[in-house]
Amino acid sequence: MRDHDVRVHRSDENLTRDDQLAWKMAEVAVDPIEIEDDVREMIINRIIDNASVAIASLHRAPIVAARSQALGHQAPAGGSGASVIGVDQRSSPEWAAWANGVAVRELDYHDTFLAAEYSHPGDNIPPILAVAEHTGRSGRDLLRGIATGYELQVDLVRAICLHKHKIDHVAHLGPSAAAGIGTLLDLDAETVFQAIGQALHTTTATRQARKGEISTWKAHAPAFAGKMAVESVDRAMRGQTSPVPIYEGEDGVIAWMLDGPDARYKVPLPTAGEPKRAILETYTKEHSAEYQAQAWIDLARRLHHEHPEAADPENVDSILIRTSHHTHYVIGSGANDPQKYDPSASRETLDHSIPYIFTVALQDGAWHHVDSYAPERAGRPDTVALWHRVTTAEDPEWTRRYHSLDLAEKAFGGAVVITLRDGTVIEDSIAVADAHPLGARPFAREQYVDKFRTLADGLVERAEIDRFLEAAANLADLPAGELGRLNVLAAPGTIDVSAGPTGLF
Repeated sequence: MRDHDVRVHRSDENLTRDDQLAWKMAEVAVDPIEIEDDVREMIINRIIDNASVAIASLHRAPIVAARSQALGHQAPAGGSGASVIGVDQRSSPEWAAWANGVAVRELDYHDTFLAAEYSHPGDNIPPILAVAEHTGRSGRDLLRGIATGYELQVDLVRAICLHKHKIDHVAHLGPSAAAGIGTLLDLDAETVFQAIGQALHTTTATRQARKGEISTWKAHAPAFAGKMAVESVDRAMRGQTSPVPIYEGEDGVIAWMLDGPDARYKVPLPTAGEPKRAILETYTKEHSAEYQAQAWIDLARRLHHEHPEAADPENVDSILIRTSHHTHYVIGSGANDPQKYDPSASRETLDHSIPYIFTVALQDGAWHHVDSYAPERAGRPDTVALWHRVTTAEDPEWTRRYHSLDLAEKAFGGAVVITLRDGTVIEDSIAVADAHPLGARPFAREQYVDKFRTLADGLVERAEIDRFLEAAANLADLPAGELGRLNVLAAPGTIDVSAGPTGLF
């Protein structure tokens, strides 16, 4: 890896193209390096993971709406179109990327990478796969494209913080997905460079989508970034140019949306011929909740068995969660969002409330992607009483570990202090989720397959489950034009495509 210095340049400095971050990213995309075996296997894991959570959300309103929109756009003459998850129909690739991107993100249940910024790098897969299927590419092509998407998103997330400037994290996704599509299609560096610039220019938005009362747009935001990535590549392939320098310009993203005209970043990128291995530093979720909640669910369900008395609000005076800056201020009481304590809040809001999540996991000793968010579960009087006794606080040591570059000490948990009314104090801590590579039960292929089988049960026929898993496992050998085999069809009668909401299309 090589660190690239990135700063704002005045227009009269005439920053050369090959010194611009977008060009350096394009060079990574066009490097014809092959995929290493462990990277290939992890990409297959994440394709299975995405399919799991997409299938589990097929009946949720955002997916129904996005699917209806996508099916209103038939495959264009320039290709075969791309599959829409759950149905035996294709749409144009940008709309398939939209529908499938919403399905993947809706339950907040797939992979994550956290550093200077946070991200769900699995969001790269829907747009890259949609274009791959539309253009008749092979499994090998798809693997190379996804490896680039993961690499560049992770590298941006390591170096450039968006959230402190209230910019949504999908601003790193548009460029990475565009670059991944460039790798997939073997485009030249100039075309990929222009696509990256356009994708970034159109996918910067504020974080209000994840603040206060969180709306259904939370699932649509990464899908929109993926859709824009597809359209940006299409535009660049037609010879059209984009704003430059998009990152470093004096009126560019860094100068006016991030750290300002005096900003400097060091963005690590692979050198020529260096394998793209960033996916191996990402991690998935065992539970359907914001990633910072994963370890807390695991700790809470352990405390449920070890200290059942702590689940009864009649016994509890207070519960203090000491954790990182991010957890406290984004999903904790430090956000100062009263909605995080509101039993009538949306699922999207509860998903970003560690006081709620810890309370339910402590009382139930488990977490379920549907039942744990049900209105009747959120409104249970004993839950509300205990929930309102949970607060969070930033702990400098847990913040330091959250940002540590040493993977052996990097942590996403913290310590909890439960004070009972009889004066008893229960203390415990957890650094990483059980499913994390350094956790108690790290996810491997077996766990990804089990997750898919569990979430697809009752929605997908057994034979279709087995067929998909076999196709995914043999991705590297799928010939050109056969990537439609990675779609998963819902069981007959499960989806009524005519019942979607009406709009313009």
